[in-house]
Amino acid sequence: MQILPLHPGDRAQMKKNHPCGGNIFLIIRVGSEVRIRCESCGRDMNIDRVKLEKAIRHILPKTEP
Repeated sequence: MQILPLHPGDRAQMKKNHPCGGNIFLIIRVGSEVRIRCESCGRDMNIDRVKLEKAIRHILPKTEP
C-alpha cells in the first residue's frame, strides 16, 4: 500500500458527504492522525490517516489567498 501525499493547505474531496451536506475538507495538520475542517460548516475533526486515505476521492490543489 502506498502512502497518499497529504500537505497542510490541500483540500480533499471525500467519497461521502458530511452531515451538513458538504464533501470538501481542508487539511490542517498531517501526521498519523490528520486534522481536517469541513469547508461547508467549519467543523474540524481528527481522523486516523489510514481511515482518511480510504475516504478520499480526490486531492484538490492548494488555494492561494
